[in-house]
Amino acid sequence: MTAISAFATRAGFATGLSVPALVLLAFVIVPLTASPYVLEAILLPFLALSLAGLGLNLLTGYGGQVSLGSAAFMAVGAFAAYNFDLRTGLPLPVSILLAGLTAATIGLLFGLPSLRLRGFYLAVSTLAAQFFVQWALTKFAWFSNGSPSGIIAAPVIELAGLRLDSATGRYLFSLSIVTAITLLVHRIVTGPEGVNLIAVRDNETAARVIGVPVLRTKLVAFALSSAIIGVAGVLWAFTYLRTVEPAGFNLDRSFQILFIVIIGGLATIRGTFLGAGLIVVFPLLLGRLSAFAFDGLIDAGLIKLIERIVLGSTIILFLIAEPNGLSAILSRLTARLRGLWRG
Repeated sequence: MTAISAFATRAGFATGLSVPALVLLAFVIVPLTASPYVLEAILLPFLALSLAGLGLNLLTGYGGQVSLGSAAFMAVGAFAAYNFDLRTGLPLPVSILLAGLTAATIGLLFGLPSLRLRGFYLAVSTLAAQFFVQWALTKFAWFSNGSPSGIIAAPVIELAGLRLDSATGRYLFSLSIVTAITLLVHRIVTGPEGVNLIAVRDNETAARVIGVPVLRTKLVAFALSSAIIGVAGVLWAFTYLRTVEPAGFNLDRSFQILFIVIIGGLATIRGTFLGAGLIVVFPLLLGRLSAFAFDGLIDAGLIKLIERIVLGSTIILFLIAEPNGLSAILSRLTARLRGLWRG
């Protein structure tokens, strides 16, 4: 429990709740009390997108390397896990691990330009991964097991003979993976590798002078980030969508993950979860509100457009009010509440 406590304290993940309380809430109370709708529509996409945002934050927030191809690596992870499970008969956890390694390999290849490119030019080069992966998955039917539509049903999640096909089972499966990887990322960013990442992000020349292996650090960041995002793609397809299809990993998904990182706060683990929560919950609230206010009065397409405008405007206002994201806002709010409590 020491490692988890250190994570909660140093990464600022817990605010006002003790670690045992968080574990009890997430692993016990939520599965027992949450409705299938809450699990299916909110918590499952929240966990998958949080993990994808965590992977991108490791690369962009801590490493300073911009990527616009996150959805491509999610797709690689999802299709790789599907094919490993289909063609090898390996246990699902092994297939997910191999899918992460496959995504890391692809991410490493598309991360090679980072050795010479920076900023906007690097972002454009990673954008090529998005188009290439979608083209390959659509062009070659082998990836989708010859399905004419390219849409395939995700395998049933089963561990040691126990089927986790219910919403609660899939939630606990996703939560366990996200928790384990989050702890791993925390160990990385608070260790020597994290120091190297931040040094490269702040000033590559200075980092090279003090002995930081800049090229190796960049490539390791791309590989780790892509592996984590690949596992997030498995969760997105296997536990939430329950189908594996290229359309589920389009360019909009890449920007959605980027927005999660920016809104939550760069170089903060807590911010990733806050950003994912806003991105998942806020559109649902807007949809309910617009349905209540304009149902039958305005065309459904126009309502969707209004929802996007409101969401985009809210994101802009957040960034104007606090460029460091929701994590900084929450830190200030927590500090004030503690001051009031002590006073």
